[in-house]
This record gives sequence, C-alpha cells and structure tokens, in this order.
Amino acid sequence: MGFISEFKTFAMKGNVIDLAIGVIIGGAFGKIVSSFIEDVITPLLLQPAMDAAHLKNLQELTAFGSVKYGVFLSSVINFVIVTFVLFLIIKGINAAKKLEEAALPHPPASPIGPTQEQLLTEIRDLLKK
Repeated sequence: MGFISEFKTFAMKGNVIDLAIGVIIGGAFGKIVSSFIEDVITPLLLQPAMDAAHLKNLQELTAFGSVKYGVFLSSVINFVIVTFVLFLIIKGINAAKKLEEAALPHPPASPIGPTQEQLLTEIRDLLKK
C-alpha cells in the first residue's frame, strides 16, 4: 500500500471526519459563547461592578498595572458557560435515550436454566449409570 493511498484511507475514516466537523462546530460555538458573555452576561450581571471600577470591558481589569486578570476572569466565565451548556445538552440526550429505550418493546426474560453445578451433577449421575 502506497503512502498516498494509506493517507487517503486514514483521512477518509469516519472518526477523522467526525472530529473535523466537531472542531469546526466547536469553534463556531466558542464565538457564540464569547459574544453571549461580552454582549449579554457582562452588561446584565456585571455592569454594577464594572461601573464601580470605571470599566467598559471586563478584559480591562488589571492589577499592579500590567496583570490582566480581567482576561482570565472572562475566560473562566466562558469556560463555566460552555461546560454548563454541554452538561445540559448531554443530560437532554441521555433523557431522550432513556425515553426511547422505555418505548421499545422488550422481549420477555428467558427463564434461568440450571446452574453449572447442577449440570455437572446430572452428567456425573448419568455417567455412573
């Protein structure tokens, strides 16, 4: 198998394509979350604190003149929101799977057969005869 055909086989596997799609969607989702934080959360929830600090943007928070802890704080808020949204999505998917499994007809449970010891005992008894 040549190098090019081996690469083609690797690149066309479902996992690689799924991962690429996930990364692209994740990048777009990251932009949505950043906008949500900067344009919705910050003005609504953090505005009183930012007004007291005379700031227009959360990233402007600094300590000792050059330590930009506002950027870090914004990243932490970003992370918490992304994690919470993903938790809600996964929780919804799991609930939907449970509902789907409950709706499917289940075959009746088969009766439990004899144990291994019982079978061995029967074989022993048959061999004695």
